[in-house]
Amino acid sequence: MPALPPPADKPQLSAPKKDTPTFSPDKVSVIFVLGGPGAGKGTQCDRLVRDYGFTHLSAGDLLREEQDREGSQFGSLIKDYIKEGTIVPMEITVQLLENAMNDDLTHKHGNGRFLIDGFPRKMDQALKFEESVCPSKFTLFFDCPEDVMQERLLNRGKTSGRADDNAESIKKRFKTFVETSMPVVEYFEKEGKVVRIPATRAPDEVYAEVKEKMGERGFEMEK
Repeated sequence: MPALPPPADKPQLSAPKKDTPTFSPDKVSVIFVLGGPGAGKGTQCDRLVRDYGFTHLSAGDLLREEQDREGSQFGSLIKDYIKEGTIVPMEITVQLLENAMNDDLTHKHGNGRFLIDGFPRKMDQALKFEESVCPSKFTLFFDCPEDVMQERLLNRGKTSGRADDNAESIKKRFKTFVETSMPVVEYFEKEGKVVRIPATRAPDEVYAEVKEKMGERGFEMEK
């Protein structure tokens, strides 16, 4: 995997500083997708991929794939952080996203449209990505109160088999989202770069508003 610096002691891990982002926002469109657990991000991302030709990237999925990839110089490091319950250094997460974008454009002939789901989770991730990879067009924020998300996740937990779809874990996940990700939403909102979508409605109703807002931001559905 290209461009990852060799791991040193954890506190010293850093990526080379860049003067300009890797991708020009004139050629590549990045939309961040944020919302609490159970807000319906995945369902809406699937529809945007289908109708607008976006490539859907999940930072969490990329980290899980990298920790299991044979020959990865960072696999064991990622596992250690996850095992300790600490956040993987942002340089690794940002670099994995950059590599995935480059791979899509180079080998899969992507159209340069990317939905980055569940990222950035913290302000430092947001600033690092925009500085070194590509400035985002805007953030799609699916706004949903905790009680609605909890009900959805508890219902999902009956069949999902996911260990974190239980009341205690849901409360912790929601608390983490409010404390770390909401400042990101508020920061971009001040810059006029947030599309806030009320997500308590049925998926079709939510998507109808998403399409309307996408059109207002210059994104047309593919034929």
